[in-house]
Amino acid sequence: MEKIIKIQTHEEAQALFGSRDENIKAIEKEFKVRITLRGEHLKISGTINNIKKASGLIEYMLTAIRSGQAQIGRADLFSLIANFNKGKRAGTGSIGIQDSDVTRSFSGKPIGPKTKGQREYVEAIKNYDIVFGIGPAGTGKTYLAMASAVEALKKQEVRRIILTRPAIEAGESLGFLPGDMYEKISPYLRPLYDAIYDMVDAERIEKYLETSIIEVAPLAYMRGRTLNDAFIILDEAQNATREQMKMFLTRLGFDSKAVITGDITQSDLPDAKPIGLLQAQDILKDITGIKFVYFTGFDVVRHALVQRIIEAYDKVPRNK
Repeated sequence: MEKIIKIQTHEEAQALFGSRDENIKAIEKEFKVRITLRGEHLKISGTINNIKKASGLIEYMLTAIRSGQAQIGRADLFSLIANFNKGKRAGTGSIGIQDSDVTRSFSGKPIGPKTKGQREYVEAIKNYDIVFGIGPAGTGKTYLAMASAVEALKKQEVRRIILTRPAIEAGESLGFLPGDMYEKISPYLRPLYDAIYDMVDAERIEKYLETSIIEVAPLAYMRGRTLNDAFIILDEAQNATREQMKMFLTRLGFDSKAVITGDITQSDLPDAKPIGLLQAQDILKDITGIKFVYFTGFDVVRHALVQRIIEAYDKVPRNK
C-alpha cells in the first residue's frame, strides 16, 4: 500500500524533511513506513493504518509550513508523532505548532504550550492565583511556569520571581556531600537555574540574583515570610511534606501568584511521611481561585520513548 502527497516547492520539502532529513527519518521509524521524494511527489509506503497516521502527520506539518512555520523543532515533531500515533488528530486535542507564545528566550526563540494539557495549564496560570500542575516528567510543568513568571516580570505584573523546591535526600545523604549548606542544596535547585538561563541572558540573571529580583532557595527557607508582588514557583512538590505544603501556601501575599508542580508517582519522601501534594488535592480541590491541572503521557514533549516509558510504568502497581 502507498500514498502520494504533492510537495509544492523545494523550500517546503526542506522544512518538512528537516536538517539531514531528521524529521522524515523519525517519522519512518515511529510509524514503520518508507518515505521517498521524487520530484514533487512524496510517496509513503507501508500498511494502511501506518500510512494513514504518517500521512495525516505530514499533511498537518505541511499546513503549518504553508501558513508560515519555517522550521519544525524536534520537541514539536515528537509531540506530533506521539499524538498522531495515538490517533489524536490536530482538531481533537493534539498540539498546534503555532500556539500562542508565553514568552521568548533571550535568543528570540518562542516559548509556549505545545499540547492541550499545556494550553490548559498556561491559561490557568493567567487566570488563577494558585495553580497546581501535576503529572509526569517531560510535560513542561516547570518550564512553562518559569516562562509565565519571566513574562509577568517583563510586563511588571510582579516585582520578583521566587523559585523553590524541597531539598529532599534522594538516595544520597546531604551530610556526605561536600561544601556548606548552600553548596549541598545547590544541585537540587539546578533545574530551576537551567530554566532561567534558557529565558534570560546570563548577565541580567546575575544582576537579578544579586538584587533578589530572582530568588532561588530551598523550601525550608520560605518559613515565616510573606511574599507580596511575587511570582512563586514550588517545584518537585511531591517531595514536600504536609506541613511544608501548608507553610508554603500560606506565604502568598498581595498581588502574588503561586504555581506548584509535581509528579506524585516520584516522591522521595520516606514511606511514613504523608505527601503534602496528595493532601492538598483533597483539601483544596473545591476552593475558588485555586486550579488543578493534570498532565498525561500525551503532554510529554521529550523524546517519544519517554512517553512509552511513562505508560509502561503506569501499568505496574506502585508496590511492586
